[in-house]
Amino acid sequence: MSRTSKAYIAGIYEHPTRKAVDQTIPQLHAEVAIGALADAGLTLDDVDGYFCGGDAPGLGGISMAEYMGLNLKYTDSTETGGSSYVIHVGHAVNAIAMGKCSVALITLAGRPRAEGVATLGARDYGSALPELGFESPYGPVVTNQYGMAAMRHMHQYGTTSEQLAWVKVAASHHAQHNELAMLRNVVTVEDVVNSPMISDPLHRLDCCVISDGGGALVVVSPEIAKTLGDRCVKILGHGESIKHLNAGQVDITYTGGVVSGPIAFAEADLKPADMDYVSIYDSFTITVVETLEDLGFCEKGKGGAFVSDGNLISGTGKLPFNTDGGGLCNNHPTNRGGITKVIEAARQLRGEAHPKVQVPDCTLALAHGTGGSIATRMGSSTVILGRNDA
Repeated sequence: MSRTSKAYIAGIYEHPTRKAVDQTIPQLHAEVAIGALADAGLTLDDVDGYFCGGDAPGLGGISMAEYMGLNLKYTDSTETGGSSYVIHVGHAVNAIAMGKCSVALITLAGRPRAEGVATLGARDYGSALPELGFESPYGPVVTNQYGMAAMRHMHQYGTTSEQLAWVKVAASHHAQHNELAMLRNVVTVEDVVNSPMISDPLHRLDCCVISDGGGALVVVSPEIAKTLGDRCVKILGHGESIKHLNAGQVDITYTGGVVSGPIAFAEADLKPADMDYVSIYDSFTITVVETLEDLGFCEKGKGGAFVSDGNLISGTGKLPFNTDGGGLCNNHPTNRGGITKVIEAARQLRGEAHPKVQVPDCTLALAHGTGGSIATRMGSSTVILGRNDA
């Protein structure tokens, strides 16, 4: 059965750098753009739609369009943190389907590592935040927020630190084959739980890397995809959702994936059991556990058991995930890992992942992004992808 698709991913590119000492942020955006377009067999002159998030400097899409010399008919600068670029995929599909553009470029770039951005302090988002007076006096720190979510999940469902550690173990098994990954050493459950405590119950190895660089995607119309060969990846379904504190009615044991996932699966007319591969946003190990539950890969509260015993390791587990090493080991560019999730899913569907982690006959894949914080407010987005002949 050949499934129809309103748009295709024709080009992908992940910047090879993990510390951009000698490059500016606009330069990184341009480099990933040119890389993805070259991968697709296109040029900057072909682009008529451009999508970027809050990482784009200046006036966002306007500044970057000028910098890269783009002549646009459509632009979108939706900002939901690390999930922005997964949302952009869905928005690009809609724009193409409506005839607003035919070649959509999505870019992400940043250099927090080179700039020495602090990670263990409270982030400063300015003085106009609506939640400022209620949360900022308490100094909310990202690691503490995720530690709180993990602790609540443990309290409510019996999840253990050892179970969370299996997420990192799986990521490390994949990263050993990625020459660009920041952390390539294979680790054990014992290594994770014995690493320094960062925010109880999360240890250092439960946390993602901090890296510079970025990535880009090129989404094209079906008509253009036909001219570009059989490496184009079908976009079959997309969903997005915002979850917040809901005026104090808070449950931090689930994410916005409970909404975005079913929407994406329904549009694709598929279900979790149909997926050959998944890319799951992995800012922390608890993010993966909650997300897999919310997307329907296991019952709520059973995520810890589901990820255990190598179940996420390609070649041995039932659900291969993040075969590039993910944000936990490979790359979490500018603290926004959504675009790399789509890139690796596309690699798997093309058969271009590393041979040691390539899923045999990979036909259907899911990529999911989580932006913001699972303990406060977040933007979630899910995309279902298919091989060209799916």
